[in-house]
Amino acid sequence: IQRAEQMIRGQPPVLQALIAGLFTWGVTALGSALVFVLRSQSKKLLDVSLGFAAGVMTAASFWSLLAPAIEISEKTMESLAFIPVAIGFAVGAAFVHLADSLIPGCVLHEVSLVDHWLHRRQRRNWP
Repeated sequence: IQRAEQMIRGQPPVLQALIAGLFTWGVTALGSALVFVLRSQSKKLLDVSLGFAAGVMTAASFWSLLAPAIEISEKTMESLAFIPVAIGFAVGAAFVHLADSLIPGCVLHEVSLVDHWLHRRQRRNWP
């Protein structure tokens, strides 16, 4: 890993961004390919996958957002540096809760809009 890091550091920034983008694309495609390998619809597997995704997103939000925000806030607020970060976190959580309550019906087990549109079109006997 250190050798790959040294190779990438010597490259121009645009090439570094291209390499990073291709890497993330490849890992995403590899994860998506699991759909073709694991054809069974196991509730246990879905629960594990959702739990893993939630853990990854929680870790990403902390290390990429909250920790740098606390570090920046420490420069001006010193011992109370957590207050602006906690307020921002609470406002974000309130927004997600509000959006969830205002947008009912966006649930996976319900008929999608496209299916609804196609069914309605077939009822009208359109060509």
